[in-house]
Amino acid sequence: MIPSKKTLSTIAFAVAAFAAASGVSAQTTNTSASGNTSWYAPNSAYIGFNAGQSSYRQGCGTGAFNCGDKDDAYSIYGGSMLNNNFGLELGYINMGDIARGGGTTKAQGVNLSLVGKLPLSQSFGLFGKVGTTYGRTSVSSLPGSGVPAGNEDGFGLSVGAGVSYDFSERWSAVLQWDRHDFKFAGAGRENINATTVGLKYRF
Repeated sequence: MIPSKKTLSTIAFAVAAFAAASGVSAQTTNTSASGNTSWYAPNSAYIGFNAGQSSYRQGCGTGAFNCGDKDDAYSIYGGSMLNNNFGLELGYINMGDIARGGGTTKAQGVNLSLVGKLPLSQSFGLFGKVGTTYGRTSVSSLPGSGVPAGNEDGFGLSVGAGVSYDFSERWSAVLQWDRHDFKFAGAGRENINATTVGLKYRF
């Protein structure tokens, strides 16, 4: 699925805003005495924006209704390292909406995660995330569709993993996969996945 013009415009605006706020050009990534880059230094803080595609795992119900399972997804987040390898991250996620049961299914939420980072080189690194998402879902549907309608909210488990490329002391690019557990009306809990790319700016 090709990201919509709205999503692409949002990404472009976020990148421009970050660049204007930083007022710095790309420069060689600094390395601390421990061998880790400044992105792993204790108390270093960052903000980020990711955009990509969500993957809903809910059924289509019954009848001849349109049924999608993917849409644009994005997240805005901030975090801080507690030590060289672990930090905390807080952010807002939006999984977009899909056509289902003659209506729409939407999911969004606020996520708090423990982040673990492992440098592979001066610029490349791996990271993993585990935490909780306070999510809210909204489902509308037509009678006879077999898709329960209603709104639900609550806490659920979240996990994620990705790779980062620190191309300057202040900027890092990420490729990330996440899974969030949401509660849906009449259907219990279901996972929604998201694969995104993004930029992070370190203070």
